[in-house]
Order: sequence, then C-alpha cells, then structure tokens
Amino acid sequence: MSAVLAADAALLGFARALRAAGVDASTERLHAFLRSVDVLRPRMRADVYWAGRLTLCGGRDDLERYERVFAAYFGSGPLTVETVRATPPPRLRLVVRDAHVGGRSADGRQGPPAATLASPAEVLRHRDVAELDAAEREQVRRLLAAFALRGQTRRTARRRPARRGEVDPHRTVRELLRRGGEPARLRRHARAERPRRVVLLVDVSGSMAPYADALLRFAHAAARGTRTEVFTIGTRLTQVTRELSHRDPDLAMTAVAAAVPDWRGGTRLGELLREFLNRWGQRGLARGAVVVLLSDGWERGDPELLADQMRRLHRLAHRVIWANPRKARPGYAPLAAGMAAALPSVDAFVEGHSVAALERLAAVVKGADDA
Repeated sequence: MSAVLAADAALLGFARALRAAGVDASTERLHAFLRSVDVLRPRMRADVYWAGRLTLCGGRDDLERYERVFAAYFGSGPLTVETVRATPPPRLRLVVRDAHVGGRSADGRQGPPAATLASPAEVLRHRDVAELDAAEREQVRRLLAAFALRGQTRRTARRRPARRGEVDPHRTVRELLRRGGEPARLRRHARAERPRRVVLLVDVSGSMAPYADALLRFAHAAARGTRTEVFTIGTRLTQVTRELSHRDPDLAMTAVAAAVPDWRGGTRLGELLREFLNRWGQRGLARGAVVVLLSDGWERGDPELLADQMRRLHRLAHRVIWANPRKARPGYAPLAAGMAAALPSVDAFVEGHSVAALERLAAVVKGADDA
C-alpha cells in the first residue's frame, strides 16, 4: 500500500470512530475533510486536526466528542491536542501530493505522516480484545470512552411547533386574540421524535471474562446518553445503570465490580431473561425498546426456557440484537445450545470482539446499518 493510500485508510478509520462517538460525519463532510487534508500538510498532525475540526463537526456538541476521539485515535505524541488547539488553523495552500519521499512534505517541511500516526489505532480497532496486551487494552479503553449509543428515533404523542404539519388550533386562536382578531399566520405543529430506549444485557460469566471489561466500558459510554439501561447477567441479574452513571470510566468500572456478585461464574440465560422480563421488561422497560444481549450464548440451564423467553422478549421489544464476540472466529457456527435456541428470536446477530465490531453494533442499534 502506498503512503497516500495508507493515509487515506487511516483518515477513513478516524471518520468511522467519529461516527461511533455520535458526530454526524456525513459522506459530504468526509469528502470535504479528505480534500482539506489533501491541500494542507497530510503528514502534519496539526493540519489533520484542524481539517477535521473545520469540516467534520457540525455543531458545538460535536467539538468535545471530536477532541476525545482525536486524542484516542491518534494517541500521544510530540504534537498533542492541547498544542494543536493553541495553534491557529493553517491557511489553505495547494500542495503536490505524492509519496513524500524521505518524510518531507511538498513544501519542504518535516513531519510525521498521518498514516504512521493513525495506523496503529486503525489496526487496533480490528484486533480481538481478548488478544491484547496491557498497553493495547489501555488504548482500546480510550477509544471506547469516546463512544455514543443512541436508539432509533420514534414519534411520540407529544407535539412541537413546526413550520409544516397540522394546524395547531390552540396556538392559532391565541395568536388571533393577541392581534385583536386581525389576520395572522396559521400556527402548526408536528409529532415530536425521541430516541428509543436501549437496554443492554452484558454477560459477565467465566466464558466472557476476556471481553467483559471492554463490553462494560462500551455500556458505560452508552449509559451517558439518555434512556439507556444496563444489566449484567451470569448466575444473577444485576442492574448497574446507576453505577455506570459515573463520568469517569474507571470509577464506573470500580462501582460495577463492587455491585456485581457473580463475576466469572456460570451462565443461566433463560432464568435471568425470565427474571428481567418479570421484574422490568413486562412493566415497560423492554416495551418498544432496542434490547441488546452481549453474550457468547453458552447456557447451563434449559435451552427451551431460553427459547421461550426470547420469543417473549421479541414480542415486547422493538428490536432484539445479539452481539457475540465468538462470531468473528474462523469457522464459527452458532451450535451452542443457548445460541441456537435464541437465534430465531433475534433481529440482528453481529460480532462483538473488537472496537470496529462495537462501532458496527452502535450503527445497528441506531438503525443506520442492518445486519
């Protein structure tokens, strides 16, 4: 792969990470980003930072997410996020983009190539988290901290003022009275929209031990949003939404560790799913929600019970998604009794072994990607 293609691949991976963090990096914005980097210094981190900030961010809320993702994706180095923020945006100038032999840009300035800066993070996005060393796990934690998870939007019974839609008789009459009966524009309203509730059921049994930390950090990022509930499942069912409300991921993981009594135990998926539905789901938590099970599907209990409870869950939920870290392994087939029993009631069956897989899971939950 040439230096130019490697840099493009790294920048595309950065854009995907931004989308997973909730930044609306549309195709048009992505094209503008690549063109901006093309006419700046694609080998300089400061120029990559400013090109992305000025083209990929669409509002004030995107700036904080952008900086978190930039720091996690490009890592630490001689030019940090604090440095580039203090550096004014460079002026656009046309440069000849080539292989930059000898590590020098077309205008003669030295700088580390964007592909060199980002390619380790891009490779790490696709690595199985069970195979990472301590340093790589720490970088994965930084990438996961930038995630955002939103359910599909749904129309509510509430109505909001709008330019188009049905006539709002109450607001129209009030406007006429305010004007003393003089003609006035018709006031209109439309149904408001809000994200669907997301419910995460995270398997913390022994067979899921290599993935539990990454999945719970993914859940922590999701819990920062609204209308998200998180439970752990193993031999017991534990609601950990409150513990995950800590802003600091490490504090949240410490609180979860103290609250969950069944780390690395067995798996009773059918019984615990029945308990969840009886105590929370049937009463409204699962109704119309996007329910995500993060588990390898190993079941020590009765598979028929799991199949029955999955059918019951499917009737209540808007969508049921199952993320299995083992699915990415070569030759994998859902032959485990629990997984085979659950699949007929699953709307989307996806991988959950890497940062890239969790990015796709976030897109599936939002409805931007169908599995």
